[in-house]
Amino acid sequence: MHTLLKFITCGSVDDGKSTLIGHMLYDAKLLFADQEKALELDSQLGSAGGSIDYSLLLDGLMAEREQGITIDVAYRYFTTDARSFIVADTPGHEEYTRNMAVGASFAELAVILADASKGILTQTRRHARICALMGIRHFVFAVNKMDLVNYSEERFNRLRKDIRILMAEFDYESVMLIPVSASCGDNIIRKSKRMPWYGGQPLLTYLENIDVGARPEETGFTMPVQRVCRPNRSFRGFQGQIESGSIAVSDTVTVLPSGEQAKVLGILDGDEAVESASAGHAVTISLGTEIDVSRGCVIHKDSRLYVSRSFQGMLLWMDGAGLTAQRSYLLKTGTQKLPCSLLRIRHKIDVNTGQEQPAENVYKNEIACCDFRTDTEFVFDTFTHNQALGSFILIDRVTHMTCACGTITRSLSGDNRLTWQNTDITRSFREQQLGQKACTIWFTGLSGAGKSTLANALEKRLAERNRHTMLLDGDNIRMGLNSNLGFSGADRTENIRRVAEVAKLMNDAGLIVLTAFISPFLADRRRAREIIGENFIEVYVNTPLDECIRRDTKGLYASASSGEIPEFTGFGSPYEVPEHPDITVDTAKDIDSCVDDQLEALREYI
Repeated sequence: MHTLLKFITCGSVDDGKSTLIGHMLYDAKLLFADQEKALELDSQLGSAGGSIDYSLLLDGLMAEREQGITIDVAYRYFTTDARSFIVADTPGHEEYTRNMAVGASFAELAVILADASKGILTQTRRHARICALMGIRHFVFAVNKMDLVNYSEERFNRLRKDIRILMAEFDYESVMLIPVSASCGDNIIRKSKRMPWYGGQPLLTYLENIDVGARPEETGFTMPVQRVCRPNRSFRGFQGQIESGSIAVSDTVTVLPSGEQAKVLGILDGDEAVESASAGHAVTISLGTEIDVSRGCVIHKDSRLYVSRSFQGMLLWMDGAGLTAQRSYLLKTGTQKLPCSLLRIRHKIDVNTGQEQPAENVYKNEIACCDFRTDTEFVFDTFTHNQALGSFILIDRVTHMTCACGTITRSLSGDNRLTWQNTDITRSFREQQLGQKACTIWFTGLSGAGKSTLANALEKRLAERNRHTMLLDGDNIRMGLNSNLGFSGADRTENIRRVAEVAKLMNDAGLIVLTAFISPFLADRRRAREIIGENFIEVYVNTPLDECIRRDTKGLYASASSGEIPEFTGFGSPYEVPEHPDITVDTAKDIDSCVDDQLEALREYI
């Protein structure tokens, strides 16, 4: 079986992952003579008491050798008579879980080590869940350090039961349990005489013979466009790797998100013209019709893909700062990269029990199910159907660090069958009927700044001019439409999103909408502007905090200062001042003067 197997070794810290692979390479004579000699010399200075320290073959960093742990992922390629292998030896320490996830993302099989003397630990469970999250469907549990428990069959059987319970939660194709001793070499490349009760294959033999098979064929042809090739005036090609299916000259393909169709004029595999190409090939496709195609678009045929702005996904959070609704991230999937924000944390997964837990925040190394929304439409699929278009990473927009990796579980847009229904009575018709131009006047500022007072006074003056209006006040909305929302970061974001959608619908009805919300976060107000469109007018009610506290008729600031109201804007939660408001209100003036100033500033809008 001359095929390539890509696998990962993982598990808790000090479970013997590097030692296992190092001993396998050493005993199988897969090292060069100079590597073997260097290992023997290095071991004399190591912590193995003069014996060969097989972990040194994989742990090359000075910090790894000094601490006796794996920090970075070590990739090793080797070949036996039966098969070729690429192994990713990953760290077990919780601090380096993100490095383990990187290794799992490329693997077809996971070798998870468990210390026979310690049993199944929290990090063992976490690594198993991450492997399942990354789409690995073949597992080998190497129960290591059997020499420390006197090669006890009873101890192995107890761990077998724990492992079966753990794996019952996952969708997998195969699970194998092998008792080994990485330091002594038992059951690694040959059967151990010290465990006659074990009737299975040694680890290397099992890896040489397991058929991981191909994934169920991902139906249809998909190719994310990575680059547009334009070497001269007579040729334009679209380059990328085929992720699923096959394509042939004269096939009709569809380009998403635009939905335009064209026939395939030619295919280049490298610099060779071919009639067809299949998954795994990097190709250049030329089309018979001039249509707009750029990086991030997806060319497909006979494939069910989603074009939407919202999706649900499972993620592993890898940043020291928690996942919050207040921040905007960059989402990267396929060749697409676009702004994205959290809508809702549905639940977290308890690493030990696998139970779903309600949560308002997600912290480092936690696994959670979340809803996300992007600033623009993008093309994706579910991970189970298409790995390339169903996996993603989140990138911090400030530090450019990768904060999370995850998989898309479903679209939140009605299975892609929803389309906006245009009506004969349009917004412009309603505006003409009412004799005004619709817009949304969005008041933002601290609690007690006077937003509701100003919005109410402005609405009365607009009514005197026969303008048709609707005032959406923060408290009123929360007592009705948004009564099911709390004050967590995610709920605040959803509160503002819903208000923006309602305001947009009222604008479509031809109304002038006034809103009075603290809306403390720049990202939320930016998203509201994107939803509502060019008729969004941001009014910053610029009132100092001291004055807001003095005006506090509800006693909210007093309650916040005593700790009764956590995360209150101005105390436990920040207010992000508008960067470029359309109108700034100076509340040092009396109400009538403020309204006069607003009407003058609004002249160009309404």
